[in-house]
Amino acid sequence: IMKKLILSSVICLVTLGVFAQEQKEDGERYNQYGVKVNRQKLQAEERNGILVFESLNQSYKFWFDIRVQLDGAVFWGLDKDFDPIGNNVSVRRARFAVKAQINKNWYGEIDTDFSNGEFELKDAIIEFTGLDNFSFKAGNFKEDFSMEQTTSSRYLPFMERPMVVQTFAPSRHLGIQAEYAKHWWRASFGVFFQAIDNLETSTFVADNNKDYGRNQGMSYTGKVNFMPFSDDRTMGLHFGIAGSYRTPKTDVDPKDFGGSRFSSRNSTSINRKKYLDTDVIKDVKHDLLYGLELAGYKNGFRFQSELIGNNTKVKNTNAEYAGTHHFGGWYVMAGYLLFGGQQRFNNAEGEFTQPGRGKKWGDLEILARYDYMDLNSRSIRGGSGENYTIGLNYYVNNSVKFVLNYQYSSNDRYANGKGKLIVEHDADGKPTADYTKVAAKKGKAGVNYSMLGLRMEIDF
Repeated sequence: IMKKLILSSVICLVTLGVFAQEQKEDGERYNQYGVKVNRQKLQAEERNGILVFESLNQSYKFWFDIRVQLDGAVFWGLDKDFDPIGNNVSVRRARFAVKAQINKNWYGEIDTDFSNGEFELKDAIIEFTGLDNFSFKAGNFKEDFSMEQTTSSRYLPFMERPMVVQTFAPSRHLGIQAEYAKHWWRASFGVFFQAIDNLETSTFVADNNKDYGRNQGMSYTGKVNFMPFSDDRTMGLHFGIAGSYRTPKTDVDPKDFGGSRFSSRNSTSINRKKYLDTDVIKDVKHDLLYGLELAGYKNGFRFQSELIGNNTKVKNTNAEYAGTHHFGGWYVMAGYLLFGGQQRFNNAEGEFTQPGRGKKWGDLEILARYDYMDLNSRSIRGGSGENYTIGLNYYVNNSVKFVLNYQYSSNDRYANGKGKLIVEHDADGKPTADYTKVAAKKGKAGVNYSMLGLRMEIDF
């Protein structure tokens, strides 16, 4: 019996070997579904710290995009009457993305985030580029409205985006978008639906649907960019104008559906307090966003600015807030590479990208930014605030960057934290009056404080 088993095993191995040899010779392969597949040999390369697999004829490309950002911040200068801000460290981003150029016409991407142990879906994209100068995109991705919002977090000049961008510039939503780009100008238009970030937003969407039968809501967003000197890699200018018409979405708590809420943190995500906050504005008919951009660079110098405004139209059914309310803000920033580096601009996307370093050991960039936002409009008092930020970036190589930010934040008397009653005290320490009333009378400001933040980042 043992001899028969050994003989049978030898016969099977020989048969499999012959079959495998036949497969190798004729080149046929089948996938797990029994379908014959086409084959291409891939070569692996490291390109500026990114692992890339590409076919020999360059028709297919597959790569990973992984990013880790570790943040820490300390705060001081806060008035004793306000709640203290805790110093802390956090994983700001832990991103893992897989991207593929299937052929010259089709591109796909999925991008996720696991920062602080919480899963979020970022990008999930299908893109067609088979027509000259045109591209068509569908899935979950950033709306093309603000150059600072669409700039990848790996290339942000400061630890956080300006308040007005965080608050009003649309980020990722489900949608479809068409884009035309040629030489010195580009234009885009898209139709978008709800946000899908994490379990909370998807639960809100499901509850609004199954319990109330509510429509998802829609947004229409368009943008035009002009980029003189687009053929010159050492200098350039950028002009942009954008607009977005938006109706209420179902990615909010069902009790807040039909309203709009605008709020922002002053500084890093470590300070969780949102001093600027309109609370929910109910019975909103639509929001109308508009944005203007101006940016430029020459050698190691760059500047960038945006103005973003929003008109919120409230239905007449809400007697307290009926009519149109205006909110908005702006920022301006500038930076300079100290050791001969070159600023770079991505004309295809209309945004700054990774700078070129001037020395073998890297380069240092010094930056300054002022940003302002106002959430006060008639009877709505969401507060206004401004930030003065100085930054120092150390670009070690293509993958490693250190970011150091000092920021002073100043807020008006209405930006003292939603629902927080602050009181003044007499000499005996007894409360005298509601802080908001006293502040309004004396013109006293709201929450003011300083922050020092550090980011360590690696991209690969």
